[in-house]
Amino acid sequence: MIVLQTISIHVEGKVQGVNYRRYTREKALSLGLTGFVKNQRDGSVLISATGTQTNLDELINWCKEGPPAARVTGIIVKDEAFIEYTTFTIDR
Repeated sequence: MIVLQTISIHVEGKVQGVNYRRYTREKALSLGLTGFVKNQRDGSVLISATGTQTNLDELINWCKEGPPAARVTGIIVKDEAFIEYTTFTIDR
């Protein structure tokens, strides 16, 4: 049986204006994850993702670096109540 779970990832640093959301969506889709990514007013990025623990762990590890132009200074990962998304979107 495949167990799915939902997490949130708060990414801080130089993560806006560097295509972080677009690259996150591509990575999430390649991992078969659903959810969303969006910019926050404080300059950070918020990700909500649903998938298997293995694929979520891979996304978390990717988020620590992000795309080439990003400079991640920290991430906060939290378990969330399960959300059944249909795809992975960029929220504006």
